[in-house]
Amino acid sequence: MRQSQLFTKTRKEAPKDEVAKNAQLLIRAGFIHKEMAGVYSLLPLGLRVLERINRVIRDEMNAIGGQEMLMSALQSKELWEQTDRWSDGVVDNWFKTQLKGGGEVGLGFTHEEPLTNIMRSHIHSYADLPKLAYQIQWKFRNEERAKSGILRGREFLMKDLYTFARTEDEHTELYEGAATAYAKIFTRLGIGERTYRTFASGGVFSKYSHEFQCLSNVGEDTIYVHEGKRMAINKEVMNAEVLADLGVAESELKEQKAIEVGNIFSLGTRFSEALGLTYKDSAGKDVPVVMGSYGIGSSRMVGVIAEVLSDEKGLIWPKEVAPYNAHLIVIHGNEDVRAEADRMYELLTENGIDVLYDDRDARAGEKFADADLIGIPLRIVVSEKTIQAGGAEVTERASASSSLVPESELIEYLKR
Repeated sequence: MRQSQLFTKTRKEAPKDEVAKNAQLLIRAGFIHKEMAGVYSLLPLGLRVLERINRVIRDEMNAIGGQEMLMSALQSKELWEQTDRWSDGVVDNWFKTQLKGGGEVGLGFTHEEPLTNIMRSHIHSYADLPKLAYQIQWKFRNEERAKSGILRGREFLMKDLYTFARTEDEHTELYEGAATAYAKIFTRLGIGERTYRTFASGGVFSKYSHEFQCLSNVGEDTIYVHEGKRMAINKEVMNAEVLADLGVAESELKEQKAIEVGNIFSLGTRFSEALGLTYKDSAGKDVPVVMGSYGIGSSRMVGVIAEVLSDEKGLIWPKEVAPYNAHLIVIHGNEDVRAEADRMYELLTENGIDVLYDDRDARAGEKFADADLIGIPLRIVVSEKTIQAGGAEVTERASASSSLVPESELIEYLKR
């Protein structure tokens, strides 16, 4: 992509009504556009980041046997009434609307009910289990106060995985497999070291569930971290019984603020019993299916990474999710310099390097400032000086370290 053709522009200031750091940076860098409180449009750079996050998530979900599908956002009132989750008194963040032909529908905020209903047509025998199905789909939650930029929105993209098992032991195996996959996802997204599997309330389904919490001073949750065991406890369930269950002392824990980046739940037979999802065991007896639910907000991850992997100059994207692999910048001296930069752009593209080429007629300082704000991992500068030296200047965004790389070694250097 030539930056002169990119319709988005950077800006020096964020909107005055936007107080969240993640949204301020993403708006200023041209990744998102704010439509209203809690609702954002993804611009070309933001969409590229989101798609790369989704690719990482798909890789790890497929690796544990997940099968991707896509369910309807519109939800049947009658189906949700069967599980007692349609009433606003039970679930207070529904978006609901009236159909012109009569009747009421909702916009899905999660999909346990519809997928359980779908599986009634496909699970009949013990031989049909276990199964893992997931989707990456827009969700809608009528939050009373939308805040924290794209960390908490009224409309967001989420990966939701659901597992279907014959027994509790089989479910536990699937549950732990999903937890391991989540750890791999967060490592690949660049936040693994600061993200902890966190014990939380299991609600009516089990004694505990698990959240994945990423340390951040702007986080809405308080957790207690045990660094040695790489785990944490949510403040909401912190008590003597939990400490005893986990075999840790309060003195070993450190209080931290964190952002929830994922969660995993054991659902037991709550939904399968309510909706009639059973299988026949080897003796021919009908047995309710044991279920689990696992969520990651992929659009939220764009905001999390912007929040925790940034500095005073701008964004710092990890290589797996950056909108481009490299940011090529031409510092105009004469037409020969422009021609050399154009040639290098073609060379990089032909060798599979996904590059944003700043070919604009702008001052060097403006280009460097924009490059820092946009946050692509590697910056490549072509100028009269680098041409005379027979190469290009390559700077890492995260460390700010620079090297003059000979052209004969540039492709290998970038790929490495």
